[in-house]
Amino acid sequence: MEVPKFLIADNSTLEDEIFVLHMEYPRFLLNISNDDILWLEEFTKEDEEELSKVTESLIEEALVFFDSEIESLQ
Repeated sequence: MEVPKFLIADNSTLEDEIFVLHMEYPRFLLNISNDDILWLEEFTKEDEEELSKVTESLIEEALVFFDSEIESLQ
């Protein structure tokens, strides 16, 4: 089964929050309202160095995806 790179997620108990879920490595949940990230992976010290290099672009991709999806609904 093919899985999309990004998914939009929300929950009725967190009414003011909306999230983008990144489904590829490194998997993470991005809170759109405050840019908090919950990493869904365990990282080694070596991984953290690489992660610091790609985090900004992954967040940008997630935000572009979110904006595009929301725009398509209007």
